[in-house]
Amino acid sequence: MYAELQVTSHFSFLRGASSCEELFAAAANLGIGALGIVDRNSVAGIVRAWDAARTTGVRLVAGCRVDLVSGDSLLLYPQDRAGWSRLTRLLTAGRPQQPVDGKWLGKSECRLDWDDVAQWSDGLVAALVTGDAPDASALHRLRDLFGDRAYAAISYRRRPGDAARIEALAGAARAARVTALATGDVLFHSPDRRLLQDVVTAIRHNVTIDELGFRRERHADRHLKGAAEMKRLFARWPEMIEAGLEIADRCRFDLGQLRYQYPSEAPEGVAPQALLDRRVREAALRRFPDGLPEEYEAQLGHELKLIDQLGYAPYFLTVDSIVAHARGEGILCQGRGSAANSVVCFLLGITSIDPIRHKLLFERFVSSERDEPPDIDVDFEHERREEVIQWIYRHYGYDRAALTAVVTRYRTRGAVRDVGKALGLPEDLTGALAGQVWGWSNEGVAERHVEELGLDFTDPRLALTLDLARQLIGTPRHLSQHPGGFVLTQERLDDLVPIAPATMEDRRVIEWDKDDIALLSFMKVDILGLGMLGCMRRAFDLLDEHKGLRLGLASDELQTDDPAVYAMIQKADTIGTFQIESRAQMSMLPRLRPKEFYDIVIQVAIVRPG
Repeated sequence: MYAELQVTSHFSFLRGASSCEELFAAAANLGIGALGIVDRNSVAGIVRAWDAARTTGVRLVAGCRVDLVSGDSLLLYPQDRAGWSRLTRLLTAGRPQQPVDGKWLGKSECRLDWDDVAQWSDGLVAALVTGDAPDASALHRLRDLFGDRAYAAISYRRRPGDAARIEALAGAARAARVTALATGDVLFHSPDRRLLQDVVTAIRHNVTIDELGFRRERHADRHLKGAAEMKRLFARWPEMIEAGLEIADRCRFDLGQLRYQYPSEAPEGVAPQALLDRRVREAALRRFPDGLPEEYEAQLGHELKLIDQLGYAPYFLTVDSIVAHARGEGILCQGRGSAANSVVCFLLGITSIDPIRHKLLFERFVSSERDEPPDIDVDFEHERREEVIQWIYRHYGYDRAALTAVVTRYRTRGAVRDVGKALGLPEDLTGALAGQVWGWSNEGVAERHVEELGLDFTDPRLALTLDLARQLIGTPRHLSQHPGGFVLTQERLDDLVPIAPATMEDRRVIEWDKDDIALLSFMKVDILGLGMLGCMRRAFDLLDEHKGLRLGLASDELQTDDPAVYAMIQKADTIGTFQIESRAQMSMLPRLRPKEFYDIVIQVAIVRPG
C-alpha cells in the first residue's frame, strides 16, 4: 500500500491541472490507498475531494499547504475534528480584515508566520516542504512546534545528484528528530496533463510559453504514481514510504464529522419548535381574526409536524427574523420559489402567495422523502438590500455569518483566449475563435468553426490551442462571492470553513460554494435584490397617498386572478414580466386557459426549472 500525501488539485487555481474527481479515479486505478489534498493556502476543493473519495473508496487525508512569510511551506493535516477547526481558524487568521502594506491580499494569498502556526498547531500533523538543500533551522523549529507530529516532505526532482540530495535531506531530518516522508508532489493525475500544467503556469504568470523559462515546473513526472513505482524510486529509504501510511493512519478526520448548527433565535429554555408554533399561531390570528379556516388548519398542522420531524424550526425562525427586520424598516421583501408553497411561510409573511387558494404543493418545498434542507430565497428592494446584509452581519457577527463563494470556471471562450495567449497566438485570432461559440458554451471550438474562419485546422499550434482549451474547460479560475447566499451558524463559522474578507467593503465570504454546502447539509439563506420590488413599493405609496388605498403584496386584491391580465399573457404581451418574457415561455403561453394560475406554475417550472 501507498499513501500519496502531497497532491495539488485544480483548486490551487492555475497550479494543479486535474480535478479531484480525476485524481481520485486515477488513484483507485493505481491501487493508492489514500490521497492527501493540499491545495495552496486554501481548502476550497476539499469538499469535492471528499465526495470523490466516497465515490472511489480511496480515503481522503484532508489538508492544506500553507506558504509562510518566511518562505517556508508546510503541509498541514488535521488528525481529528478539533484539528480541522484549528486549521480553518489558522487560514482565517491569514486573511487580514484590513489591507496589508496599503493593499488587500490576493484571493489565493495568505499571510502567516511561524508564530501563527504555533498558536493553532494542536491536533495538526505538519510536513515541511523541503527544497534543494537542508534547512536545519526550519526543521528544528518544526520539531519544537509539533514534536512527533513533525515530518519532512521529500520528493524527486529529476535532476543530477537527486539521490545525494535526498540522502542529505533525510540526514538533516534525522538530526532534527523529524521523520522523512516520501511524496510525489503531484500536480496532475496523468502524464498527458503536463502540457496543460505548463499552460496554466504561463496564464498565472501572464506570459507566453516561450517566455516562461525556469518558472515552468522542471520535471515532467508530477503525476500520480502507484505503490510499486514509488517504492522503486525510494528503494534506499523504505521508511519514507512507511511514513506516509503512518500519517494516513494518524489523520482520521472526515468531513462527514462536521455538524452544522442553525442559529438559535429562541430564548434560553424555549424550544425552537415551540417558538415557531407560537409565532405562526400569532401571525394566523392577525391574518384570520375570526379563526383559521379548516383547510388552512389542516395544512398548517401537517407542515409544522414535518418541520419538527426534520428539525428545521431554527431555519424558519432565522428567515422570519430577517424578514421581520426588513419590514420593520419599511423594506419591501418577498420569498421566491417553492417557499411560496408553504402555509407557514405565508402566515409569517415570508411569502405573499396564498398556497391554499392557489392549490400549491408543500412537498415541492420540503419533503421527508427527498431529505433535502429547505432553501428560502428572499427578494428585497434592490436599492436597500445592502441594509439587510449589513444588519445580518451586525446581528450574527462576522464570526457567525458569511456569504458563500462562487467558483468562476473556464468556459469555451475564456479557455480559448487564455490558452491562445499563452501559446502566442495573435489576440485577433483567439478573439475570432472565441466569437464562434455562445458565451455559456462548454463544448470547445469545433472543426467547422475553424473552417468557417478560413483557418488551417492542422496547424500544430492552433490544433494544440483548441485541444488544451477543451481540457481547461471547467477548471476553476478564481473564487468570487455569491450575490446574497448567507451561511449562518450558532457557533463560530470559521470552526467549519475558513472565512475571508470579500472584495466589497464590510463583507465576508467562505471558501465553499452552494454545491459544497449542500453536500455537507449546511443551510443557506439567499438575500437577493429585485428592482421591481422598489417599483412596487413606490406604487403602493402612491396608491395610499392619492387614492387612500393601502395595499401590500399579500392583500386579497392581489390574490384574485384578473381575466384581463390572463388575456395579455395569452397574447405573449409580457415584456418586463421577467419570469415569463423569454421566447421559450412565449411559445407556450397561448395554450394557457384563463384563470388557471396552476398552468402558469407549470409553464414557469418547465422554462425556469429552479
